[in-house]
Amino acid sequence: METITWLVILIIMLVIEIITLGLTTIWFAGGALIAFIGALFGAPIFVQILLFLVVSIVLLWSTRPIAVKYINKSRTKTNVEGIIGMTAIVTEDIDNLHGKGLVNLKGQIWTARTRREDMAVPKDTQVVVLAVDGVKLIVEEKKEDL
Repeated sequence: METITWLVILIIMLVIEIITLGLTTIWFAGGALIAFIGALFGAPIFVQILLFLVVSIVLLWSTRPIAVKYINKSRTKTNVEGIIGMTAIVTEDIDNLHGKGLVNLKGQIWTARTRREDMAVPKDTQVVVLAVDGVKLIVEEKKEDL
């Protein structure tokens, strides 16, 4: 009966992996495969569970960093991720206390705020985009290169 259970778990993990294509369950499929083989050889259930856990954890720990490195290598930044670090021009004074501020970034007008509530940035100042919070850019004044 354990062999069928491990086989079902293996198939479920592989189906999930095929559907997601994101290396989410492949390590557990490997653990289920080894536990299935253990069950075929008559290993007690606690040994099968131990095999499943140990193999899954070892596979996850040893191969995931390598897999993530190569999978994320070809990942294209989205538009929002791509604007972080870019320079924009303040078109309306940024004042967090009064909830106002606009910047022009690549010809588009964005609402902008600074990280610090007490900081104001005047019009026509160059700022660097630090983050995107919803539809607002979080910016700081650009430092002069020395």
